[in-house]
Amino acid sequence: MSGAPRSAPEFARQDGVSYADLKLMLLDKKQWSYVQRRYELTPRERQIAELICQGLRNGNIAKSLRIKPGTVKTHTRNIYRKVRVKSKIGMLLTFVTDVRVIPAEYNHTLATGLPD
Repeated sequence: MSGAPRSAPEFARQDGVSYADLKLMLLDKKQWSYVQRRYELTPRERQIAELICQGLRNGNIAKSLRIKPGTVKTHTRNIYRKVRVKSKIGMLLTFVTDVRVIPAEYNHTLATGLPD
């Protein structure tokens, strides 16, 4: 065994856990629906935002969605513009803060399908 530190992927593989198994879930389906509606995200933008918030990098997002990294970058820029942030961590913090108190009228709309 060498004294060099192991990289994260090596660590995950040696412990029998792959990154695909470590799907981090910060927001639930209802919260993502709220974020999508609040910021007028397209379904693809929401999908990319979810993957970003799970910690995936643009290249990995592109591979998993079978799109080009440049397309991921364009969607990410559009999300930043809509959410009015400048970074992935800013986006994540904004989403987590926003969903702490989902308005009651939104819960009613979800339950009935009709606005108040």
